[in-house]
Amino acid sequence: MQARLWLLLAAQLAALHGSLALVQTPAFLMVQTNQMVTLSCKTQTSPSNTRIYWLRLRQALSANSHYEFLAYWESKKTVYGKEVDSEKLTVHGNPPQSVLTLQNVKPADSGVYFCMIIGIPNLIFGTGTQLSVVDVLPTSPQPTKKTSPKKKVCHRVPTQVTQKRLSCAPLILGLLAAGVLILLVSLGVAIHLRCLQRRARLRLLKQFYK
Repeated sequence: MQARLWLLLAAQLAALHGSLALVQTPAFLMVQTNQMVTLSCKTQTSPSNTRIYWLRLRQALSANSHYEFLAYWESKKTVYGKEVDSEKLTVHGNPPQSVLTLQNVKPADSGVYFCMIIGIPNLIFGTGTQLSVVDVLPTSPQPTKKTSPKKKVCHRVPTQVTQKRLSCAPLILGLLAAGVLILLVSLGVAIHLRCLQRRARLRLLKQFYK
């Protein structure tokens, strides 16, 4: 039944042409447990036969990450994916806009939420919304009294000429080296996460076009 449903979805949207950009808002959202969350997805064009699907990618990316099909809106009702709680999640709205609402969110609802349409030959994804659900929201740090920083004095040793100019050089070089190392590590992590997300999208693409 599930495979037949996906086949029907692809056939009904086979008339789509070109690239349809999907813009999601907000890009990032942090809320407290048991709150209500509203996510929006908007297409740049609005063909009458376009369905907008909602998917979720869990925060913990790994080589086995996959997209969970949540729901889509059709004929004045929400069509749900497997094991989706209809009391928690609802979808409504026709192109160019679709809205997903989550009730009484829990930390387990955290993840990246994507809207999607079926294009030819690829699946077209929205920009994504990063949702973080926490038990306690982080508080702003208390303001502290500003104190005038003491100027660092480089002490000169009269008997050593080289120390007159280079007494502060090791500290500066150390800070520069640490900054470069942090940039390289951040770049490596970003590339790795991008590769994992691409693998997950390829697996989803194979499910749609089996």
